[in-house]
Amino acid sequence: MHIPDGYLSPATSAVMYAACAPFWYLAGRKVKKLLTARMVPVLAIFSAFAFAVQMFNVPLPGGTTGHAIGATLLAIVLGPWAAVIGISMVLIVQALFFGDGGVTAIGANAFNMAVIGAFAGYFTYRLFAGSSPVSSRRHVIGAIAGSYLAANLSAFITALELGVQPILFRSAEGIPLYAPYGLNVAISAMMAGHLLIAGPIEAIVTGLVVAYLSRSHQHLFLASRLQNTNGTVRSFRPLWVGLGIIILLTPLGLLAPGTAWGEWGAEELQQIGLGFVPQGLERLAGLWPAPLTDYTVPGWGAELGYILSAILGAGIIVGIIWGVSKIVNKRERKSPVERSEG
Repeated sequence: MHIPDGYLSPATSAVMYAACAPFWYLAGRKVKKLLTARMVPVLAIFSAFAFAVQMFNVPLPGGTTGHAIGATLLAIVLGPWAAVIGISMVLIVQALFFGDGGVTAIGANAFNMAVIGAFAGYFTYRLFAGSSPVSSRRHVIGAIAGSYLAANLSAFITALELGVQPILFRSAEGIPLYAPYGLNVAISAMMAGHLLIAGPIEAIVTGLVVAYLSRSHQHLFLASRLQNTNGTVRSFRPLWVGLGIIILLTPLGLLAPGTAWGEWGAEELQQIGLGFVPQGLERLAGLWPAPLTDYTVPGWGAELGYILSAILGAGIIVGIIWGVSKIVNKRERKSPVERSEG
């Protein structure tokens, strides 16, 4: 459900950046408290996992594809504000390095998947889990329900944003300038696939991971409070190994034919019989020349290039989190006088 460049008008893109900005600001302030030596690996692992799991495309009705998001899982482990930062970072890396989603649409994509996905999934999960022990099945049930709702609500908001474009922005001849399909088509096409396939897959993945964590890594459910204790988080080696396995399996995402709904290029729009290419889309598509477009690496085969892209993307995310934590912690260690002088 990544919105590419050209599918939203500049005005809509600006509105979505403005809508997302307060959440980024508040999330940044709150997540600073989590950037300790004990918490950085948790944020890094689950953000990288979200990046990798989004590379697993699954076939949806109508010859399109979909993928999981990972926002609810990150929110369960570290809270919704950390999920906003983690998933937003994933979306930014995808757009800048791999051309997955547009740079003008980062605000919209982050609002849809990071903000809506994190908060809708987290509060639904808490509604089911309540104050029950981590080992309770209520946590798994809450994770399944929360991730399913989050995936479908994110898809619905995306469909609304795309569907209003031909209503608000048309040429003098009445031809849509950006996204070409109206609300009736956008909502039915997006929701059919997510309600029946993409949503259940997101729920299954999240439920399985939470079930595993509730048995083997119960301490992670207390991660948001661990920075206030003198204890240490257990070894993260099994989680790193699990992430590595997921990365090696990412070429399975290439098996799904077709393109995600609403992410067609100009040639694909002609192939599906639209009959025209919206002027705004033609002008803005390809605005940012991503170095590894579509997760391909020049000189490598499709499968190896996909794996290398997953490694690079996950590595960039881990590196950014580690680097930012170093800067934040170094600044926090300075005395108030030193900070004021700096």
